[in-house]
Amino acid sequence: MKSAEISLAPVSQNELQAMAYTDPLTGLGNRYRMRDRARLLSVERASDPAPFTIGIANLDSFKPINDLFGVEAGDEILCQVAHRLKACIPDGATVTRHDGDEFAFVLPLVFERVGAEKFGQMIREVLSAPYDLGDRNVRLSASFGFAIYPFAGEEFEDLLKSAETALYRSKRRGRGQITVYSKEIAQEMKRATQLEQALRNAIISNTIDVHFQPIVSLANNLIVGFEALARWNDADLGFVSPAVFVPLAEERGFIDALSETLLRKAAEAALSWPRELFLSFNLSSAQLMDPGTSSSILAILGRVGFDPHRLELEITETAVMSSADTAHRIIADLRAAGVRISLDDFGTGQSSLGRLRDFIFDKVKIDRAFVSRINSDRASEHIVKAILAMCEGLDLEVVAEGIEDCAEAVKLRSLGCAMGQGYYYGKPADSVATLRYLHENYYELAGERETA
Repeated sequence: MKSAEISLAPVSQNELQAMAYTDPLTGLGNRYRMRDRARLLSVERASDPAPFTIGIANLDSFKPINDLFGVEAGDEILCQVAHRLKACIPDGATVTRHDGDEFAFVLPLVFERVGAEKFGQMIREVLSAPYDLGDRNVRLSASFGFAIYPFAGEEFEDLLKSAETALYRSKRRGRGQITVYSKEIAQEMKRATQLEQALRNAIISNTIDVHFQPIVSLANNLIVGFEALARWNDADLGFVSPAVFVPLAEERGFIDALSETLLRKAAEAALSWPRELFLSFNLSSAQLMDPGTSSSILAILGRVGFDPHRLELEITETAVMSSADTAHRIIADLRAAGVRISLDDFGTGQSSLGRLRDFIFDKVKIDRAFVSRINSDRASEHIVKAILAMCEGLDLEVVAEGIEDCAEAVKLRSLGCAMGQGYYYGKPADSVATLRYLHENYYELAGERETA
């Protein structure tokens, strides 16, 4: 039998080149087209280096779209983004699909920072309108990084690296941010990278420390537990605030390693405390989005030999809201094992009452913002009263945070608050100082009460 012959139409050199420079999904140019366009501009302006700008736009939280609605829905949104961008970029500008959910621009007539920011604001508005997926609408935001030739780089590769640095800073600051590269921003990013490496090394070398702040019964000033707080004193960097290094660990994706180290150290230290004292430990929003968190925590407790019934995990409302379904499962698994759950910073979120209804907590911590003004601001006093009354009705324990003086403690006790913590009762201290504190403030007081 004679084999069938298939004839293919010849593909011209121009067609091949067009294919090599085109993104097959959106029809936009690709990163090769962006590179050539930027290089051509730099050659044209070499003798008289008039500035031009390149930029990168990254769709915020695009991955969940694919996870929730499927890859086809994600591709449809990318095509709609491309259509909007082609329709609104200025004459002479080039828009390309840079990579995945990133799009790039070459802007010959944008010469300085203000112009780049205005362009970014315009594109941000264009991309914020709902995307039609047939049976549903989806909203997205975008973050931007811009770099201006020749100040941010004379070669394309350097210019692109600067734009990526600016974009990274935007992503660190939150959704929908716009950053134009500068030397100051480069230094800021360099410091962040150095800090990240030092923190990773500190975790590996086990030099991250845990301090403990006492939580007391307001009725008799007797210690009932301690909150574990992360501390890092680097040989080169000095003291680094947890408000700096904990969010950094979350951003860079190694909060699990940091938290596991801290929990292990805290639980080991707490083994030497009286068994009736509990250990309170903070969970991050990233951990409440990880289905493996509960098993990881219970495994650490098992290895250390620490009773789960002595552990309280503090979570914030913001953390719970980040991934409610996953957080609900994690909380349920931990409570089933005997771990108690405390809602931290209560009253500062946008829907705390809803969280109390939807989740099962054992304790609520009143934020220090209300405690610090309880004797000077009637509104704060009434808010604290309302929280206490509500928690009593829901059978929730309450801890007041940030008690700084005797007057605040007396006021909270008179309102019926059961527990408190703050500098008035003790500053965070390392494990050795905590044991000393226990001997001075727990064993002796407990003994006096037993003999009374």
